Amino acid sequence: MSASRAALGDRVRGLAREIAKFGAVGGLGLLVNLGVFNLIRNTTDLQVVRASVIATVVAIVFNYVGFRYFTYRDRDKSGRTRELTLFLLFSVAGLVVENGLLYAATYGMGWDTPLQSNIFKFLGIGVATAFRFWSYRTWVFRVAPEPAVVAEPVVGAADGAPAGPVRAARP
Repeated sequence: MSASRAALGDRVRGLAREIAKFGAVGGLGLLVNLGVFNLIRNTTDLQVVRASVIATVVAIVFNYVGFRYFTYRDRDKSGRTRELTLFLLFSVAGLVVENGLLYAATYGMGWDTPLQSNIFKFLGIGVATAFRFWSYRTWVFRVAPEPAVVAEPVVGAADGAPAGPVRAARP
């Protein structure tokens, strides 16, 4: 097998693992989101979209912890303020997508039964999840930079030429 095919295979396997981990956290986040949504909807008089926004915020907090400490635990941790700011920015964009669909169904189409609300809440989560996956992996949980490669001369080399690349220790 050529080196490029092996590298491609490694990248595909890595992406598959990332998608599986993202899906595991996201699946639990989905349960949190729908559970909180239905709990609020069935125990309070809040309007459907307000209940949904609260549930989405609870799920966002849950998901951040899962993504940072499980899915993307190996990613760069040097800029936590930047990471959290971008996570919140993209999460709010996903919240608007998710709850915008529910709002359109509820107030635009008049579909407000519990079943209809759950269907459109679920569809909104699905559309927002695709956006979040792309944005989180691209902008929020970035791959840590590779350590610098430096050449060190070999003691006793006849011509004093470096022995070859040596990976520098991470600071």
